[in-house]
Amino acid sequence: MGKLFGTDGIRGRANSYPMSPELVLKLGQAIGTYFQKQHDRPKILIGKDTRRSGYMLEQALCSGMCSVGADALFLGPLPTPGIAYLTRGLRATAGIVISASHNPYYDNGIKIFGSDGFKIADSAELELEQMVLSLDLSKELPTGKGVGTARRIDDAIGQYAVFLKEQFPKHLTLEGMRIVLDTAHGASYRVAPKVFEELGAELFVIGNHPDGTNINHQVGALHPQELAEKVKLYKADIGLAFDGDADRLVVVDNKGEIVDGDEVLAMSALHMIQEKKLNQNTLVATIMSNMGLDLALQKVGGKVFRTQVGDRCVMDAMRKGNFNLGGEQSGHIIFKDAATTGDGILAALKILEIVLERGKSVHELKSGMSRMPQVLNSFEVKEKIAFENLPKFSSFLKDCETALEGVGRLVVRYSGTENKARVMAEGQDEKAVEHMVAELSSLLLREINETSRK
Repeated sequence: MGKLFGTDGIRGRANSYPMSPELVLKLGQAIGTYFQKQHDRPKILIGKDTRRSGYMLEQALCSGMCSVGADALFLGPLPTPGIAYLTRGLRATAGIVISASHNPYYDNGIKIFGSDGFKIADSAELELEQMVLSLDLSKELPTGKGVGTARRIDDAIGQYAVFLKEQFPKHLTLEGMRIVLDTAHGASYRVAPKVFEELGAELFVIGNHPDGTNINHQVGALHPQELAEKVKLYKADIGLAFDGDADRLVVVDNKGEIVDGDEVLAMSALHMIQEKKLNQNTLVATIMSNMGLDLALQKVGGKVFRTQVGDRCVMDAMRKGNFNLGGEQSGHIIFKDAATTGDGILAALKILEIVLERGKSVHELKSGMSRMPQVLNSFEVKEKIAFENLPKFSSFLKDCETALEGVGRLVVRYSGTENKARVMAEGQDEKAVEHMVAELSSLLLREINETSRK
C-alpha cells in the first residue's frame, strides 16, 4: 500500500485503492479514534459533492466512525467551504468532505477539517495514514450504547446560505443585475442560485442538473466557454462559474471574456488597498500566478508573497504572516477575514460588491492588471520521476531558466492530485515562450518514458 494523503487530502478512482469502501471504512475508524483525543464522543460532519460514488463512500466512512464510537452528521451535497463553515458553526469535532473537486466524476476524494474549520495539519494526516496502514483498528470495538449514531442535518444549505448573504453589505443589492451562473453540476447547484436570487439578482443558471456522472463535464470553472456564450446571449452583467465542490471561481465579464483567478485576485487586492483593508498591503499567491499580478500591486504600493502550489500552502502562509487575501490562478480565492478555505460563492459576492461600490463593470476593473504572456501545458505521465534523475531534461531546463532570467519565469512541477506534469513559462515574447514550453514538455515526456522502460 502506498501513501494515502496528497496535497489536498486523499484522491483516486472511486471503488479502487485508495478510494475503496474497505479502505474508507478503515479511514473512518482512524478518524473517529484520532478525534477521540479531543472529545470522548466526537461529532463529525460528512458532506459531499454530486458524484454517484459519494453515496457509497459516505456510508463506508460513517460505518467506520460509528464502529469506534463517533457520531456522524450527514450534510448531503454542499460546497467544501460550506462544510468548513458548518464544522465551526455546529461546533463539530471535525468535518469531512467527500469530493474530488475538479476531477472527472469517476474519481473521488476525502478532505478533513478540524473544529476550527481549517484543513488538518500534515502531521495529523500522517498520523491518520499510519493508523490506517499499520494498526488493526477493529480490536476492542465498543458495543451497546458505545456504538456511534448517525443522523442527517436537514437545513445545512439554509445555514450556509445565510452565512454567505451576511457577507454581502446590507446597503447593497443585486436588484437590476443580470447574472449567469454555472454550478458545474456540482455541490453548489442548489445553494448558489438560492443566494443570488435572494439578494435580488435576475438569474440564468446552467450546469445545475447533476446526475451523478456529469460533474465538471464541459461545464464549470474548468470549462467556462458555454458560460461565456450565455453571457453574450443574455446580455448579462457577469458570468460566474464554480467547480465541482465550489471552492473555485472563474468569472466571465460583461463582454463575454473569461477572467481567471489572477485577475480576480488583482481586482480584490487593488480594491482592498484602496479601502485600506489589505493586511500589510500584501497578497498571497502561488508560483503559478502571472507576473502581471506583481506589477499591478507594485503600482499602488502593494506586493505579492508567493508560495508553492495548493490552497493549503496559500492558507498556511496567510495564517503565519497574518495576511487576509490569497489564492491561485485556478480560482481558489481565500478571504480569510470571512472564511477558512477558498470559497467560490463568497469570492463571487466580493467581486459583485466591488462592481457596485466602484460603479464599474468587471471588464473595466480587470484592466488594473496587464497579463504577461504565459503558457501552461499540462499532460499525463506514466510516473513522477524526480527531475534530477532525468539528466537530459534537467540540463535543458537549466538552459531555459538562464535564458529567462530577469525577463520571465519558468515553473515545472508534477500535479499533487493527478498523474500529470505541468510546464509553465512566461516572458515578454509569447512565441518564444510557447516554443520553450513545447520543447520542455516533449523532452520531459520522452525521457520519462525511456526511463520507465529501463
